[in-house]
Amino acid sequence: MTNTQRGDEALEKLDKALKSRERKKKSGPAAVVAASLVVIVGVVAGIWYFATQDSNEDVVAEESTSETTTAEYTPLSMKREEQLPETVSCTYEPAGEAAKGATPPAKTENVSARGTVNVELDTTQGKISMELDRETAPCTVNAIEHLVENNYYDDTVCHRLTTSGIYVLQCGDPTGTGAGGPGFQFANEYPTDEKTDSSIGPVIYPRGSIAMANAGPGTNGSQFFLNYKDSPLAPDYTYFGQISDEGLNTLDSIAEKGTESSGSGDGAPAEEVRIKSATIK
Repeated sequence: MTNTQRGDEALEKLDKALKSRERKKKSGPAAVVAASLVVIVGVVAGIWYFATQDSNEDVVAEESTSETTTAEYTPLSMKREEQLPETVSCTYEPAGEAAKGATPPAKTENVSARGTVNVELDTTQGKISMELDRETAPCTVNAIEHLVENNYYDDTVCHRLTTSGIYVLQCGDPTGTGAGGPGFQFANEYPTDEKTDSSIGPVIYPRGSIAMANAGPGTNGSQFFLNYKDSPLAPDYTYFGQISDEGLNTLDSIAEKGTESSGSGDGAPAEEVRIKSATIK
């Protein structure tokens, strides 16, 4: 089966699952609409896994139209309302087969919740430097740092680019299908862990922000997305860092070339984006 056929099959299954889920429960893992002050038909999109990480299904986005009244969305704050303790405990649970010989982080106690970690992605389209923020997402940064140190991201492609509705480059799956993970998963952090109301609507993940892709609460693994423009999303994706100006220039160049799937605004980048190496700086 070709990648296109697999993608179409996954999307069809996803659509059925979403309709069933919507009947059972109003809130879903992700939904966004284009910002407006009037009643409009908006694009609904998200960054999420269709199936569990131990299956063979792709990680895909759901897109549909919905008539809704929307308002200007609030940009996501880059800081927590309340600072975490200096150190925290992290839990990494087994989740299917590792896509590339990964193991969970050995350090799970006294994980620092202070300072930053600088990571550089050297890609075939240019360098993307990132500053990871331990204060907002210490367990996420601990996991990403561990994966970088173990060469998990080296020689992997960023498999997904979106150019409509939300504006992201999604990376972190060694299989290049969108279904791969590191064999472990962990809980959402900021802003999800500060939400007090499950009905809270979308916020703006600002240009330059980095967040984790997931399959719902507690399913973070290795995949992350880079926002090259402001993207309206439900606050269900862990924010954990910022992209450098040089990195944003690289992302702008990638986005300008569009996707392989003509007209859809969601697919593999038109020119392959391969992470040659990821290093701690």
